[in-house]
Amino acid sequence: MKKSASKSTLAVHAGTRGDTLYGGRVTPVYPAAAYDYEQEVRYPRYFNTPNLMAVAAKMAALENGEGALVFSTGMAAIMTSLFAMVKTGDHVVLQQDLYGGTHHAVVNEFHRFGILYTLVDASDPKNFEKAITKNTRVIYIETPSNPLLKITDIAAVARIASQHKLVSMIDNTFASPVNQNPIDLGIDVVLHSGTKYIGGHGDLMCGVAVSSKEIISQIKGSAMHFGGTPDAHTCSLIERSLKTIVVRVKQQNENAMTLAKFLSSDSRIHRVYYPGLKSHPGHAIAKKQMTGGFGGMVSFEVKKNPDRFLDKLKIIQRAVSLGGVDSTICSSVRTSHAKLTPAERKKAGISDNLLRFSVGIEDAEDLIKDIQQALL
Repeated sequence: MKKSASKSTLAVHAGTRGDTLYGGRVTPVYPAAAYDYEQEVRYPRYFNTPNLMAVAAKMAALENGEGALVFSTGMAAIMTSLFAMVKTGDHVVLQQDLYGGTHHAVVNEFHRFGILYTLVDASDPKNFEKAITKNTRVIYIETPSNPLLKITDIAAVARIASQHKLVSMIDNTFASPVNQNPIDLGIDVVLHSGTKYIGGHGDLMCGVAVSSKEIISQIKGSAMHFGGTPDAHTCSLIERSLKTIVVRVKQQNENAMTLAKFLSSDSRIHRVYYPGLKSHPGHAIAKKQMTGGFGGMVSFEVKKNPDRFLDKLKIIQRAVSLGGVDSTICSSVRTSHAKLTPAERKKAGISDNLLRFSVGIEDAEDLIKDIQQALL
């Protein structure tokens, strides 16, 4: 499938192998863990089995990359990619506003391997350059950030990394490959927690790394040792889900914008975080780099009793994770950022009243009515 095709077409057709035996139009499930080694040594942990390769090809096409690796979880993709790029004594510059799981992993694992790191305020790209040392090897960002949806200037960070011959990485989970393609802006490695928008139905876990053939080969070398591969059945579900990612995300974009405007107009809401709003401090940059839309995530702070509000919701369900076709909501201090200390959360601007809202594909008016009755 040519990458000149539209994203909707790539989502449906790229990577699909079909059934060469009977002419079926979908990739069959190949559950074998043992293959004849005379032709090619295939093994699930080597990231080269048919179902895994089909998903990798589709993700590479959607992110405009040369290659991809599919992992069992988003954290497997993130940490394997980071460890593949650094060694003892090396230094990594990371955005301060990171998904809580990534932050916790870096803080607790890097020092055990003698890897140094600096967390910086990403609102000004120059902060990344100021933090670079002679041992720096990687710059890592996440935009929109979790859960405050802060926007980092991707192209500016990519230029800094390139000028200093560093590898640039981005967690592109919140945007999805439908809304944002960081490789086009100069980023080297694009990472996803595929459990979210890639899976899209809240019924599977996976992670993805997309990059050049050279860097994917380097990451694969470490990935084979760490063993974070998904099985064939999971890969088959991922491939099926990716066929509808464009229509799903477009509806989520539309709904999220409607909900963000509604929340902004309600006096019972203290603050709304959504890059599609003109009032958002990163709106201009988001508009430039999120060419497909502003995403399906809206975070907001209620003025009174968030627990009571959550208890009263009927359609919108309280749940961990995000990106599904059904709308879910969670308290960040109890879920994604529970492992941070109160001081760390305060520094990151995450209040006890902050709620992270993953907008689904339901009718927007029904979601508004649900919020209205919960606020009473």
